[in-house]
Amino acid sequence: MSSHVGALAAADALRKRTKDFAIRIIKLTQALPRNDTAKILGRQVLRSGTSVGANYRAVCRARSRAEFVSRMAVVVEEADETVYWLESLVDTAIVPLKRLGSLMKEANEPLALFAASHRTAKLGLRN
Repeated sequence: MSSHVGALAAADALRKRTKDFAIRIIKLTQALPRNDTAKILGRQVLRSGTSVGANYRAVCRARSRAEFVSRMAVVVEEADETVYWLESLVDTAIVPLKRLGSLMKEANEPLALFAASHRTAKLGLRN
């Protein structure tokens, strides 16, 4: 029973973390320069960055392992895409790495966790 309680607490913590991440992404996009490139990249990172938390909430409501695996795949994809767009903002010098470093770390850490969870759950489907 205590492992179930621990899993629920971890899921709640990740739901909060992904929502906080989405808020940071929103604030980032609001602060981007007002040029075409920044607007396009901003829309992309806004879409994928806010999608991570929304899709993770769907993972938490999965009714089966197969549904969990499928929904978690979407979370991994959106988190990875967010990292890509953040890197693009830095690589194009729209935003300095110094300003995005902690946000990029906050994008990469859950990505690794979500990817590992997805792999583990996927292996469980095969057994």
